[in-house]
Amino acid sequence: MTPKILKPLALVIATLGAISSQVFAQDFPSQKVLPLELSTQAAMAAIKKCHDDGFKVSVAIVDQSGLVKVQLKADGAGPHTLDSSRRKAYTANSLRDSTHKYAVLIAQKPELHSLSRLNDNILLLGGGFPIKIGGEVVGGIGVGGAPGIEFDEVCASAALKVLKADDTYEKK
Repeated sequence: MTPKILKPLALVIATLGAISSQVFAQDFPSQKVLPLELSTQAAMAAIKKCHDDGFKVSVAIVDQSGLVKVQLKADGAGPHTLDSSRRKAYTANSLRDSTHKYAVLIAQKPELHSLSRLNDNILLLGGGFPIKIGGEVVGGIGVGGAPGIEFDEVCASAALKVLKADDTYEKK
């Protein structure tokens, strides 16, 4: 090739290289992740709170994808509590709000009852909260087995405190 052609060709290659490096150098989006050790401590805090209150429960914490990160069953808790805690955690994470809020909503507006049948993992029963860190939902927690949703929610709130979540959803 002649020097006349090489100089413009080199300029074109350099320009394309600069453009492509800008396109491919874009950062991947980052997301917050619930650490396993902290999730386990939070689940234990919920179990302990319910135990101190006289209740035998199960606790589930799911990650941002709705998959179980930690699940604990207190000694003496019924086998059904494993499923209910997991489903509450999944629901709170998926719907991005407390499961009790949705349970009340479908009771008030029967036309929304189909929310409870979105999939087999949805459980619209109090005791589940999304886990929000820095305004971002990073998972969900569910507690099942106490004799009333208000008790499940108190125990779940104990876990949210350990996680330093944005909102503990405590009733005023």
